[in-house]
Amino acid sequence: MLQAKEDQKKNRNIRSLWVRVICCLLFAVSFFVSCQSAPKVTDTFFEEGIAPLDTGASAYIFANVQEARPILDLLPIEELNDKQVRQMIDKTDFVIAALFPEESGRRFQIAAWGDYPSNAGIAFAFNKNWKKRRSASGYSYWYSAADKLSIAMSSRQTFIAASLTDEPYDPFTIAPFSLRTAVEIPEGFNSFRRGAQLSCWLENPAPLLSKTLNEAGVPIRFPVQQLFFNLNTATHDKYEAEIRIQFENTSQARGMSALLSLASGFTSNDPNTLVAALFFANPPVQNGRNIDIKTALLSEKEITLLLEMFLLY
Repeated sequence: MLQAKEDQKKNRNIRSLWVRVICCLLFAVSFFVSCQSAPKVTDTFFEEGIAPLDTGASAYIFANVQEARPILDLLPIEELNDKQVRQMIDKTDFVIAALFPEESGRRFQIAAWGDYPSNAGIAFAFNKNWKKRRSASGYSYWYSAADKLSIAMSSRQTFIAASLTDEPYDPFTIAPFSLRTAVEIPEGFNSFRRGAQLSCWLENPAPLLSKTLNEAGVPIRFPVQQLFFNLNTATHDKYEAEIRIQFENTSQARGMSALLSLASGFTSNDPNTLVAALFFANPPVQNGRNIDIKTALLSEKEITLLLEMFLLY
């Protein structure tokens, strides 16, 4: 009974999280702010190893939206069936998002690229709930105290910051448009995510991974530095993930690879668990100080559980 209640609470949390993200993007797309109100962010940032998001988030997500539609459609959100939401998604090409822990006072931050409408330029100005503010970088944005949202937009880019408090957060990471204030993309993440529909890195994965594998009878003996994962559509109703676990050195990675290989034999009698499908379906591959794991083919339910595991830890 207690486990059922906990699962229901977790499902409500992930639904609430993604409802907020989708609805905020929808609202932003509904209102156009002139191109001068948002700085132009180019691929140079990614090439330099940084992303136009703030530090301090628990997870960072990169998604090629049109390719990732089958995965995004798996999110348990009724609003995804809304016609306007689908129109918004149709206009977005690429999105990155930062999900912040509750104790930070923040909810999320989004930077999105697409082809957005330009026919509602005065909507914010005539809405009493929105006030124009100026970023520390000198760019203007709109803020709603009622919704705790900061939004800036151009015909090609959208920036959104959401908080849990009455303190407005600047939607622009870069102030004054300097690479130094943006979050650093972990070493190897850009090459790892190449070709993936949706990718994510976790900022502090050690507690999650230790808890998950310890419960499966596999002790984590070495500190985990990074955890990345990619999600891709495999068939019309099956999905697969790639997981990369990064350690401090190659000897730690070699030792952990041996532990995972040994543990896979003990979990073979229970192949239907999510942990077995993620970590033990295929042998781990050591790549320097990294361990790369290809999951089993995953069902829609398993993909949803994976997102809950990694994003709501």
